Amino acid sequence: MPTVDDLSLFASHFADAPLQNWLGVLFVSAVALVFVLAIHWLGARVVRRIARPYPHVSVFVRAIHQPVRVVLAVLALEFVWWQAPDALRYIGILRELCAFALVAAITWLSVRCAAAIGEAIIAAHPLDIADNLQARRIHTQARVLARTVMVVIIILGVGAALMTFPNVRQIGASLLASAGVAGLVAGIAARPVLGNLIAGVQIALTQPIRLDDVVVIQGEWGRIEEITGTYVSVRIWDQRRLIVPLQWFIENPFTNWTRSSSQIIGSVFLWLDYRMPLAPLREELARIVGQAPEWDRRVQVLQVTDANERAMQLRVLVSSQDSGLNWDLRCRVREGLLDFVNAHYPHYLPRARAEVSAQLERGAAGASGEYGSDDAGQSVFFGPGSAREREPAPAQASSTAAHTEADPLMGSGERAAAAGAAKETAGAAKEPASA
Repeated sequence: MPTVDDLSLFASHFADAPLQNWLGVLFVSAVALVFVLAIHWLGARVVRRIARPYPHVSVFVRAIHQPVRVVLAVLALEFVWWQAPDALRYIGILRELCAFALVAAITWLSVRCAAAIGEAIIAAHPLDIADNLQARRIHTQARVLARTVMVVIIILGVGAALMTFPNVRQIGASLLASAGVAGLVAGIAARPVLGNLIAGVQIALTQPIRLDDVVVIQGEWGRIEEITGTYVSVRIWDQRRLIVPLQWFIENPFTNWTRSSSQIIGSVFLWLDYRMPLAPLREELARIVGQAPEWDRRVQVLQVTDANERAMQLRVLVSSQDSGLNWDLRCRVREGLLDFVNAHYPHYLPRARAEVSAQLERGAAGASGEYGSDDAGQSVFFGPGSAREREPAPAQASSTAAHTEADPLMGSGERAAAAGAAKETAGAAKEPASA
């Protein structure tokens, strides 16, 4: 009767015998692959059935499905090829390639795990809610940290994969003597990459910006559309994209309209005449915002904030739940108030004024002249016997200038030409009389 030792010895001889040549190695490798893939198929069905009631777990399972299959297949080949004798031709090269493939497959699996965890966290916090501030904060942290971890995993994986080759290890050992200089050069060359990587971690932890935040960067208004491991994509209001390095947000000031809340107060400025009554404007403002769906019923104010020599400045403050609604509300208020003024108080729109002094007594005016305004609206002085006391200009005259000696707009040359033209006119008028 065979014992357990006899069965184990027989099994070892049976397992070792096919590996003495390449035909046996390939046959055993194929059997191992079929066995591993069958286990993966069965295990995947079981895990999917268990994770079906949990959507976030299902996201993770779907993400690692393919990498796990590749890792199991490479592990099976690695086990078979390491059992083959060293004297087998090319077996050493296959072992190195299989080790390289195993490191690459594990790196791929680790990257997909990090990405799947980030996607599961994002799926657990949707953005399609009224107050999505907390969700946007979690989305930003999950995306930035997941991509940072993925970059670190890839760097470590590439290094580990290259170290599987003995030649690469020898080159690395020979470079240890100059590691200080090489490290300095690599640090200087990779400063932008490392700076953006560290900036990404800072942004994920401190969160000066988040996804869908409304920001103003160098005069451009837009929303944070994407945060990658090296840059931030800002969707500008006219559908352009502003690409900004991550490190820029750490080193430069910028405006974030939704840092702590999406609620915002917008301003509308109007210039009107001093005599414009404010009470009707305030009533019209209340009527406009009361009918506006963009108003959140928090703030509606009309105040005089400035004045100059021509008009007064009115500032209207209105509030909304977010910046997009506030922009529409500001346009609605501006259009409504302008229509109201044009319809009811058109004579109170801004206009230019000119002060004209009171007419002096006729005797004093005849002796010393008087001040007044010309046809162009300029304040001028009219001397004794000036053109102000003359008859109006002929109908055929096309110029609106005063053409007098007191005209400040006429130069000396023009005055001489005008005097000559007047003499010629007078002479022409005398000739028919003498004839």
